[in-house]
Amino acid sequence: MPKLTSYTNLRILLLEDDFTLSSILQEFLTEQGYEVLCAYDGNSAIDLGYEKAFDLFLLDVKVPYCNGFDVLRELRSKHNHTPAIFITSLNGIDDLSNAYDAGCDDYLKKPFELKELELRIKALIKRSSVLKTDEPIKIAENIVFNLKSGRLSVHDNVIVLSLKEAKILKILLSHPNEILSSQTLIDSAWDFNEEASEESLRTHIKNLRKYLGKETILNVRGQGYSIENS
Repeated sequence: MPKLTSYTNLRILLLEDDFTLSSILQEFLTEQGYEVLCAYDGNSAIDLGYEKAFDLFLLDVKVPYCNGFDVLRELRSKHNHTPAIFITSLNGIDDLSNAYDAGCDDYLKKPFELKELELRIKALIKRSSVLKTDEPIKIAENIVFNLKSGRLSVHDNVIVLSLKEAKILKILLSHPNEILSSQTLIDSAWDFNEEASEESLRTHIKNLRKYLGKETILNVRGQGYSIENS
């Protein structure tokens, strides 16, 4: 497995117009080892996003001049794929749809516990650090997965996975030896506007286990699925 990114010195762009909350979040995240640069309005956030490289965007939505949705849309339009989490009091279905349409990776409703924010950030950075590597991942002896092409090499036989199978495998590989629930995999592998079901997930997992071997992807009854780190 590829070595995952350390959280120390990773840089976060925090967009939050509430100075008190911004100060609390900056202090907390700094204590966790992150470097946090703050913006208090949308235009400033866009400028910072252009000027510096970040490992994570943490964006409020209802901010002056340019809302968080539009901030992320602008940055995404310039091919900036930095992982992004929206933190907002908005919770309608249209708001959630707008968030994912803008290109976010996660969505956290205010008020939230600082510990939950920390866990969400770590999970997202861990996942993105695996998924952005161009290096093939050795899953087991004679089994290699190319993240970029979605091709699986099994004993020198090349298998082109379906888009959904490749996505599920990437997610499992980002959490080696961890049990991921069916709902977690569905939430991560299916887009907001796609219809998903546990039956569909089981079919894709079954196909992957056929290629990789049943001992590689474990079905932990009542809990979910886990991929073994060789």
